[in-house]
Amino acid sequence: MKRTILALIILTVLIAAGCSLADRPTTAPAAPGEAGSEAAPVESAGLSADAAAIAQERGLSPDDITAALKVYQPTGVHDEYMIFASGGHSGQVLVIGVPSMRLLKVIGVFTPEPWQGWGYGVGNRVLDEGAINGRTIRWADTHHPALSETEGDYDGEWLFINDKANARVAVIDLRDFETKQLLKNPVVINDHGGTFVTPNTEYVIEGGQYAAPLGWEYDTLDNYNDTYRGAVTFWKFDREAGRIDPEQSFLIELPPYWQDLCDSGKQVSEGWIFCNSLNAERATGGVEKGNPPFEAGASQGETDYMHLINLNKAEAVFQNGGTTDVNGFAVISLQTAIDEGILYMTPEPKSPHGVDITPNGQYMVVAGKLDPHVTIYSFEKMLETIEAEKWTTDDYGVPVLALEDLREAQVELGLGPLHTQFDDQGYAYTSLFLDSAVARWSLGGEYADLHPEEPWQLVGKTSVHYNIGHLLAAEGDTVSPDGKYLVAMNKWAIDRFAPVGPLLPQNFQLLDIDNTGENMQLLYDMPIGIGEPHYAQMIKADKLEPWEVYPEVGWDPHEQALSPNAVQLGEEKVERNGSEVEVFMTAVRSHFTPEHVEIEQGDHVVWHITNVEQALDATHGFSIPGYDINLSLEPGEAATFEFDAEAPGVFSYYCTEFCSALHLEMTGYLLVKPSGPTAMTTE
Repeated sequence: MKRTILALIILTVLIAAGCSLADRPTTAPAAPGEAGSEAAPVESAGLSADAAAIAQERGLSPDDITAALKVYQPTGVHDEYMIFASGGHSGQVLVIGVPSMRLLKVIGVFTPEPWQGWGYGVGNRVLDEGAINGRTIRWADTHHPALSETEGDYDGEWLFINDKANARVAVIDLRDFETKQLLKNPVVINDHGGTFVTPNTEYVIEGGQYAAPLGWEYDTLDNYNDTYRGAVTFWKFDREAGRIDPEQSFLIELPPYWQDLCDSGKQVSEGWIFCNSLNAERATGGVEKGNPPFEAGASQGETDYMHLINLNKAEAVFQNGGTTDVNGFAVISLQTAIDEGILYMTPEPKSPHGVDITPNGQYMVVAGKLDPHVTIYSFEKMLETIEAEKWTTDDYGVPVLALEDLREAQVELGLGPLHTQFDDQGYAYTSLFLDSAVARWSLGGEYADLHPEEPWQLVGKTSVHYNIGHLLAAEGDTVSPDGKYLVAMNKWAIDRFAPVGPLLPQNFQLLDIDNTGENMQLLYDMPIGIGEPHYAQMIKADKLEPWEVYPEVGWDPHEQALSPNAVQLGEEKVERNGSEVEVFMTAVRSHFTPEHVEIEQGDHVVWHITNVEQALDATHGFSIPGYDINLSLEPGEAATFEFDAEAPGVFSYYCTEFCSALHLEMTGYLLVKPSGPTAMTTE
């Protein structure tokens, strides 16, 4: 509290000295720690002699100090927001606090995560759900996390994320921040535009990416137009069970354009799904054969196609049995989607990379990487055009609505526009990949009364560093965005941080957007030492209600219920049934019971262990060297793992999580007796 008061005093003094946000230079501000600001010298900012000396030595301007105050969180003070970001090639999810930009947790999802023991004795049964034709897959490329929603607002209950490399989807329970389910798409090989949810999380949407024969079939590229197809999958989420139900899920076959990102309609447009695409040219590459390379062939045309999907009609077709079966999964064929009025398309700027729906659901915003504009489509005009049956068709018979019939406005922003987020003041924010900037522009329609600018015009641009990709604002893709903070997810860092070898981190930069002026203040640079984080969402922290300890001693986190194999104090034992040994163990500060487990080489071991503690953060680890076993046992958790005792010897299992002054003494011996008189080594 004292530090908070001190920070407020310093900020008040800064404002009194003429260093308020309104007095900032109109040019893009320097990054934190950079000299060169034109603002008043620190000597006049009312700092203490020590603080002024530090600022002078480091070349800090008053703007730098203001930025530091905005992100500083005194010890014990929690962040206002949390970011859930894809972990990229790690296959995980990152949890980051805002405004501090502190990394709070890495959630194990598609790949093993050692600290939590994810995949090292527990978590294996979830990871194995992501196998492909029985082949174990332990690498993933996580792309688009999505928080569950109620009436179009984040509700803080569930998180979903996709694996682009293998077309898999994961379900994460935000009561304990643990992954509960992995699903491999049985129809497509990989994806990109997942995961996004409908406004009440009825469906988790997994968009496609590169066209291929459905069902993992083979055909030559010579038959691309005839047998290669795109797809979008609608996974039905059972909120009560906390699982996706594949039996109630379905896929829509699409033309062989490369479907990219999708977004759900909301409010007036609820019940519709919008997906953009690229490669309407249907280029197939093959530069080694004298063909145009993909990057040229797939961007020759002036436009690509935005897909307009009537989810309500698609759901009705599925429920009425109007599907075919592909690898045991329900598929609405392309022809059925056309005949039933499920699928329409409209031209969009070439090489787009995202379609974003305004909070009121009235407009669809699309940016093309090779067009300096964002194009705004009217949902109302879309319905009128469909009602009038005013369309042409593509080569597959899909109705194509003319761009000029749907277009509401275009706004020229800059080079390489990509993704758009929204605030609560009627502004939109678009990342500019080539300009390395964030553009702020004014919305029209019912938003025009919220800001003084004319609607549909660029308000200003703020430089960020090195090719921004995605961006996220506080609840910026919901029906009620918060504004306040925005994070630029930059693809390169270059000179932002100390050299760490040729492989450099990506860079998250926090911006203050809590004003209506031209510039947005750059507050903080955060290196991300995991490549390549792709997208993220930011939720108000008070919407999350994670457990501090599990509800009861003996809790199975996978089932979110008491485990039938939970072990209570006094119930510890070792039982043998032929060559199978079952161990029932408890963990409590500062010992395991039993401390000796004696088995024989070749035994199959089923080991149950329960952390019987209920105190906050009384976590214990459990590791068996040589057997690739490592567990994290949070208070109340029960876990079961299995292994074959192939290696004889003496193995000291121990607690891997510092838990008490006698932590080193929290150990025991697993004695594996050799099966023969001379088998005394582990070779």
